[in-house]
Amino acid sequence: MIPFFGAEDVRAAVSPERALEAVRDAFIAYARGEWTMPPKVYVPAYPAGDFRAMPALGGGHALLKWVTSFPGNPAQGLPTVTGLVLLSDASNGMLKAVLDAGAVTALRTGAAAVLAAETLGRPEADSAAVIGAGVNGEAAAKTFTARGRRVLIWDVDHTRAEAVAARVGGESASSREEALAADLLVTVTPGREIVLAEGSLRPGQHASLMGADGPGKAEIAVEELARVRVFCDDWEQASHNGDLVHAVEAAVLTREDVAQLGDVLIGTAEGRKSDRDITIFDSTGLAIQDLAIALAAIERADELDLSKIEL
Repeated sequence: MIPFFGAEDVRAAVSPERALEAVRDAFIAYARGEWTMPPKVYVPAYPAGDFRAMPALGGGHALLKWVTSFPGNPAQGLPTVTGLVLLSDASNGMLKAVLDAGAVTALRTGAAAVLAAETLGRPEADSAAVIGAGVNGEAAAKTFTARGRRVLIWDVDHTRAEAVAARVGGESASSREEALAADLLVTVTPGREIVLAEGSLRPGQHASLMGADGPGKAEIAVEELARVRVFCDDWEQASHNGDLVHAVEAAVLTREDVAQLGDVLIGTAEGRKSDRDITIFDSTGLAIQDLAIALAAIERADELDLSKIEL
């Protein structure tokens, strides 16, 4: 019998703080070559959305996440992200757990956004804000509050922003401009329009860009990328499917211009150099992050009343 972690089970098993800790460890393990991750496979179903297959190996386990991204689904009363995470024992191939992909994705997205902000932002950074109050935006806001930070939330749907703010203990921003002025900024939008135009970020700010995680998406102008310090989760993935791809195609950025977050964490790449640096983190979402959340979840499997799947 294989334990199944539904969305509520995933959230019960892994707190935002535990998720951040687990995701940090995953970035470090990947940077050291201890964990491996074949390329993410996209199966386009545009313009509606896409399917993604994401494998990873590490910590004595193998993982495959089959997940969707259909931005128009909420208008039909359906979730944007659905799918399953399969976790197997790497020593014998036996399936150990099945997890709800939407909940795993939200936890690791929020964790990565805040981890990057805390790693690359100014040490004295005070204010934080999240642009986009969907499931993943809510996870980022919840992670900020779990870390003891006051967080502003803005969304094109003001009612949704207020509801998320109430749930996570944050505040609804009075305007997009108020949110964009925060020291630590997280954008979690569908990626269909630019959020950060040329000249929009001020000295000392940090922005974690979490929404442009697939072909054709963008949250930041190429001209803005050209004038800031750029970091990413994984160069190969981000330079083909993230915000970075547009700057690479325009010959504005090369591999030498971009550092990976894991390399900053292990000290082989330099992070923020001064209080005036503008830093951005381009996230495309890594299977190693999903593996980190899945491993954290099964640590508490015996404490939860989980459903079981018979194969």
